[in-house]
Amino acid sequence: MRLPNGYGSVVKLSGKRRKPYMVRKTVGYHIDPAKDKMVNDYIIIGYAATKSEGLQMLADYNKNPFDTKAAKMTFTEVYEAWSKEKYPTVSESNIKAYTASYKVCSHLYNRVFKDIKAADLQQAIDTCGKNYPTLRKIKVLFNQLFKFAMMNDICGKDYSEFVDILKYKDRNPNKRERDKFSKDEVAKIWTMQEDKYYQIILMLLYNGVRISEFLNLKKENIHLDEQYFDVISSKTENGIRKVPIADKLLPFYRAWYESCPEAAYLLHTEEGKKFTYRNYYDSYWHPLVEQLDIHHTPHETRHTCISMLSEAKVQDTTIKKIVGHSGAMTLTEKVYTHLDIQVLIDAINLTIEPDKETATKAIS
Repeated sequence: MRLPNGYGSVVKLSGKRRKPYMVRKTVGYHIDPAKDKMVNDYIIIGYAATKSEGLQMLADYNKNPFDTKAAKMTFTEVYEAWSKEKYPTVSESNIKAYTASYKVCSHLYNRVFKDIKAADLQQAIDTCGKNYPTLRKIKVLFNQLFKFAMMNDICGKDYSEFVDILKYKDRNPNKRERDKFSKDEVAKIWTMQEDKYYQIILMLLYNGVRISEFLNLKKENIHLDEQYFDVISSKTENGIRKVPIADKLLPFYRAWYESCPEAAYLLHTEEGKKFTYRNYYDSYWHPLVEQLDIHHTPHETRHTCISMLSEAKVQDTTIKKIVGHSGAMTLTEKVYTHLDIQVLIDAINLTIEPDKETATKAIS
């Protein structure tokens, strides 16, 4: 049966092919200089295994035309088009999270996006070996890509909504118990004490504060002459406290305090801006500890400080006062214990070896 003019055609290609029928439609004409005659300009709608399948494909296209170029876009091409629009509008940390999520989807890179189904997305989740927080980021990337694809007529259905990550909520293959720095690791950090960014790690090791408390510490709450600082905002009631500054760490605090007079916060970027956690962790903490082959989170400095205070035979009440343990104090300790700041300073000084320089030289 002859198809109507302008309807399109289904043409069988030569050779052995899985889908030998090409479905095409004329969209214009041009002059072929070599043949000196007018020839058709075609768009390729797709390829079919049988002629009847091709005719159905052609009928579907004529009923609801779509961008044939967009329909052939691969997962990678959709990601690149989406990221070109998205990345200028989000933070650097979000970009890193999206990029890391994309890297675990390598088996999808060359797949035609509109052909990707829920099972393909689920395979990425099931085989990547990532922990639950990372799986959530991967699913967010899928959500973003399918939303972009549907808005641009690249696909007709959002399969990302069917991806299941909840089954991994209590299974974290990368999870490990929080650990403390070993004595050798602490000694390694001391060998780098001339570097102001390693000084931050040392300050954390010997003040026991949460990383958020330290990044939020304003200069107005630091008392260098009295050797302590005030934590005025914390996740717990007991977290509001005075934190002693060890004798040996005082020069580090003073150097950071004076390094940028216009900075409001003790710890700041080179431009005097406040550190965000992601900025500090990604750009400073992680590269610094990796350089020394140390694998700890900033929060583990807090566990290390508590351990060092305990090993130095500091009384439990004093330790609780320094680190602001949530729910750790008895009623008697809360009401009747008013420790002088010098007691806290003396306690934190006990955690530092008298001849730390000699010890660090021995390590190096």
